[in-house]
Amino acid sequence: MSNPPDTRTEPGNVQESAVPEARAAEHPAPAGAVSNLVVALVVVAVGVSGLVGSLALGLGTAAAPAAGTWPFLISVAITALGVALAVLSRRTTDAELFSSAAWRVAAAIATMIGFVAVISVIGFEIPSALLAFVWLRFLGGESWRVSALGSVGIVVAFYAIFVGALNVPVPHMF
Repeated sequence: MSNPPDTRTEPGNVQESAVPEARAAEHPAPAGAVSNLVVALVVVAVGVSGLVGSLALGLGTAAAPAAGTWPFLISVAITALGVALAVLSRRTTDAELFSSAAWRVAAAIATMIGFVAVISVIGFEIPSALLAFVWLRFLGGESWRVSALGSVGIVVAFYAIFVGALNVPVPHMF
């Protein structure tokens, strides 16, 4: 009988030299302090713009909250988290450098902006189906069938819940 090949990672073993390359492919390079600070400042800017917008809606009182109450509270949390990120930007080592994968995030944000721009004009059914389809097929890598059926199913479920059952006044075609 022959012994199985030795697969331990000892100095000089072939597998040892392949491990760092495999790990490098799995884990992108960490972002630096400047990248972390820029991201933190963007988060703070989003939080502050939310604060301004929610103040324009009105806060109301604790007993009678107005339309801007919840957006204000969420914006305070976002701003506080952005400030915390900025303070910790030099010590954070688990953030990744921006890579080609960031384009997927940009595409998701762009499609959401398009969704918001047209929903009040043509209702939520078509934009929601298109958004779900694009996200499933092109961002999620699902098959054409899953993307088509999933996007229609999502719109039907949302319509049944929000328009049918809860009678939420959303712009809709039907």
